[in-house]
Amino acid sequence: MKRILRFLPRSFLIRMSLFLRPLLRVFYGGNELTDPIDGSSYRKFLPYGYGKTLRPNALCPGTLSLERHRLLWLYLDRETNFLNQELKVLHVAPEQVFFRKFKRLQHWDYTTTDLNSPLAGIVADICDLPLQDNQYDLILCNHVLEHIPNDLKAMTELYRVLKKGGTLIAQVPLNDESTKTLEDDSITDPRDRTRFFGQYDHVRLYGQDYYKRLKSVGFSVEEVFLQSQLTTEEIKRYVLPQKEKIPVMRK
Repeated sequence: MKRILRFLPRSFLIRMSLFLRPLLRVFYGGNELTDPIDGSSYRKFLPYGYGKTLRPNALCPGTLSLERHRLLWLYLDRETNFLNQELKVLHVAPEQVFFRKFKRLQHWDYTTTDLNSPLAGIVADICDLPLQDNQYDLILCNHVLEHIPNDLKAMTELYRVLKKGGTLIAQVPLNDESTKTLEDDSITDPRDRTRFFGQYDHVRLYGQDYYKRLKSVGFSVEEVFLQSQLTTEEIKRYVLPQKEKIPVMRK
């Protein structure tokens, strides 16, 4: 089944999930684990991953959030005032778990963009955004850049459309133990990409030099380790990543 789902179009999977989520929410209902994004609780989450890296209790059945989504929500909710401010926001490759919540924020001027997602209001290539300079107060672009062959071009475009003083949050899969990003244009087979980069459609696995790349196009960078401010019980109940940092960039 996982192999079949892997090759179905992402847009189809998004539409299919809209029908499945209410059923999964009921079936997996309980009190062991909680998604902080909407406060719903479950007896367990679903496993998720690729190849040999299937992670237990990773995917919330009712919201389809992953560990990184729940971590980001806690950062936005507890460490920033973004959710309460009047902001012009660009969401690149919008995640379902955030789309409806953000769209309901009447004080946000909220725009979505992607090449393939049915949630995209603007169909566009991140390397050639049809947007004016200095438009957005906040850009969310999570787990996107590892898919983009010319990631520096994409970073430059994000910098261009962000207002001076604006914030970009761009989470990526990152190997903390490596100083250098692993990438090789000759690796094109989906199985090899999963083995080297962690997922069949990734073109690199970032190392610590990810932050240098962002700085090279003009961003200042802050690495936020939110887990240090959370209790062990919160990390366990929300099923959060143990080591992942949130990269917060400013123009």
